[in-house]
Amino acid sequence: MTRNMRTSAIEAQPLRFSAQEQAVVYEARQILLRHLNQNPVLTSWQAVLDYCALTIRGDVERFHVLYLDRRNRLISDECLAIGTIDHVPVYPREVLRRCLTLNASALIIVHNHPAGDPEPSAADLAMTKEIRNACASLGVVLHDHIITGAGRETSLRARGEL
Repeated sequence: MTRNMRTSAIEAQPLRFSAQEQAVVYEARQILLRHLNQNPVLTSWQAVLDYCALTIRGDVERFHVLYLDRRNRLISDECLAIGTIDHVPVYPREVLRRCLTLNASALIIVHNHPAGDPEPSAADLAMTKEIRNACASLGVVLHDHIITGAGRETSLRARGEL
């Protein structure tokens, strides 16, 4: 076995954290979330992706909506649904009801794929279209639908699917 073969076998292993390392990661996330809560302007595309990568992860699918004001300041990040390992129920009516309650003028929908592959499914695309149509009828801007995976994110707007 060559050295390169041993290295690639090691790289294929999933990263496992000890309980102490998990506690450190949790504390670091809390510090970053406090910082983001004090500085809620999502000023760049990279800032949005970093925020999503930090906050929307887990072993089950979670559906979040980032509600924004006219200046794209974050009003609220809300987890509207928690699902299973491969499905999360989403109701456009609930997304828009909360949008109107918060007086948000724009939103970004985000969910994770716990399996790691952030490619959108047919159901993801159909749900995005439903939410986009509902937003348009109420004068709310749907900026994007972001799907987070293992170390990367997919933007439906960047793919031309929005």
